[in-house]
Amino acid sequence: MRSIQLFLAAGLVASLFSGIAQAQDDDIRLGVDVPYEPFMFRTPDGELTGFEIELGNAVCDYLEASCTWVEQDWDGIIPGLLARKYDAILSSMSITEERAQQVLFSEPYYTTPSVWITANDRDIDVEDRDSLEGMTVGVQRATLQDNYVSELYGDLVEIRRYTSADDVVTDLRAGRLDLTFMDYPVAESTIAIDTAGSDFKRISGFIKEPQHIFGQGVGVAFRKRDRELAERFNEALAALKENGTYDALMEKYFNYDIKL
Repeated sequence: MRSIQLFLAAGLVASLFSGIAQAQDDDIRLGVDVPYEPFMFRTPDGELTGFEIELGNAVCDYLEASCTWVEQDWDGIIPGLLARKYDAILSSMSITEERAQQVLFSEPYYTTPSVWITANDRDIDVEDRDSLEGMTVGVQRATLQDNYVSELYGDLVEIRRYTSADDVVTDLRAGRLDLTFMDYPVAESTIAIDTAGSDFKRISGFIKEPQHIFGQGVGVAFRKRDRELAERFNEALAALKENGTYDALMEKYFNYDIKL
């Protein structure tokens, strides 16, 4: 009889912990670095919105989960995940080998190019690598753009690293930078690149290589032990692509294709 009681008690405890785990799964905290237009930003009334915010909310609706957005500066976003400040990072994180050593990624859900930018009155040829010697380049710290400039131009230029893209733009406008290397959608939204009347111009084509720097596209990042949560996100993202939600959001925020 005692063994049966112990068995039943063990089953009750297991059921209780399973229920707690499910409840925790249904309250998902998502780490995000704001602002990063048009992917994530605040409206004038303070509402959090953007392509990835709306996509993340749609994922949560599909999963029938309650999701909370947790803001975190980019250079601390992976440490914040590992410290359990949030359960996943949904913040334009490119999948790279280096990051994959620390976190588990979902399937990629978009990719965007990077570009070189300078003031309209500057005549800079980025194809002539040697001509960049001594110039000052601004990048957002700990981004793929930072990695790209550091690896390929670090011996030629002075690199100034900033906490946010907005800080890069501030110094670019003030003339404290010769040029910047930036994610194209961010440049398009912050300094109106490729738009009539902009004070700045794009001086390169769209750059997505080499893959060891730019990765395989953007994915949601999880702690490595959270494989079940990652699979739930993969299922949701696939469903949103299938039912047209993903395409509708892409068309709302971009006038070019960010699909893989």
